[in-house]
Amino acid sequence: MAGGWLRLCLLFAFGFLFVSLDASHGDRDPIYRTCVEQCEEIGSVNDISVMHCQFSPDAAHLNSSWYMQEPLYLQWKQLNCRSECRYHCMMGREKERKATGLTPVKYHGKWPLKRAFVFQEPVSATLSALNLLMHFIGWLSFFSLVYYKLPLRSQTKRPCYEYTGLLHIYGLLSMNACFWKAIFHTLDFDLTEKFEISSAVALLGYTVILSLLRIFNVRDEASRVMFAAPILSFVTTHIMYLNFYELDYDWNMKVCLVMSVAQLIMWSVWAGVSRHPSRFRLWAIMLGFASTIWLEMKDFPPYEGYIDANALSQFINLILAYLLWSFFKADAVFRTSALVKKVKHQ
Repeated sequence: MAGGWLRLCLLFAFGFLFVSLDASHGDRDPIYRTCVEQCEEIGSVNDISVMHCQFSPDAAHLNSSWYMQEPLYLQWKQLNCRSECRYHCMMGREKERKATGLTPVKYHGKWPLKRAFVFQEPVSATLSALNLLMHFIGWLSFFSLVYYKLPLRSQTKRPCYEYTGLLHIYGLLSMNACFWKAIFHTLDFDLTEKFEISSAVALLGYTVILSLLRIFNVRDEASRVMFAAPILSFVTTHIMYLNFYELDYDWNMKVCLVMSVAQLIMWSVWAGVSRHPSRFRLWAIMLGFASTIWLEMKDFPPYEGYIDANALSQFINLILAYLLWSFFKADAVFRTSALVKKVKHQ
């Protein structure tokens, strides 16, 4: 069993490494593509030297350092070479386009953003790390609330709140998505990009399941499986399509948009129909959620080369992470109180 999982993980890793990601207008530009190819061959772009490309795999065998002969080290050098060449060719090409009055275009699904130190997208990377911290604090406070502050079930000593386990999974998936966002915005490789996209899609698909289960108050395990199975199948198929067939940014955006809008409508309507005590907080969350959807659709070029729609979306997500976990805690108190009252009246 363990060997099977190991082989599956290796399959995913190799698939991430070798599937092409060319799908944007900028990276289809012949001038840009020629620049990248020449840079990888000679190790320079105009007057800029790319040290990672000035390394021959054959030279590793002449060096006494053992790590320079390792295949993983050679692949790492190759990935760094390609990344550096893409960045410098992209910035050079954008200067040429700006001089001729043309507007910025995307390269490999992203706007041309300026680097700062080791961060390829400093603002987005920082905000993603803060989002990770906010989700961790929210998940920890939720765990403390349901296990140590609210009453437990007398027989099992488990939380009375029926969605505790589901929210633990949500917390882990959220932190995983934020982690890969921070990594991707720091180091833009094909591998980190696919992990970032896959973790984001997995989180979004899971939140659809979580929304349905909470809104329709599904507590039976068999019914939960019936709700979750088709969504899990679709999300898994979509992730595999992106990773092993074609990383289609437009198609992925449409899929994510449908799942996002569906949740936005469901939660907004449910908050009004159910008259939940925290419905105003939930409406505020949905308003913020709608603004992130609008930013993703607008997707304007970066301001001063640093702040783009994704960075603003990450900032809003930072606030939403706090509000979401506060809503989950309020919902846990509300549901637990209702259950305790029901037991007392029996």
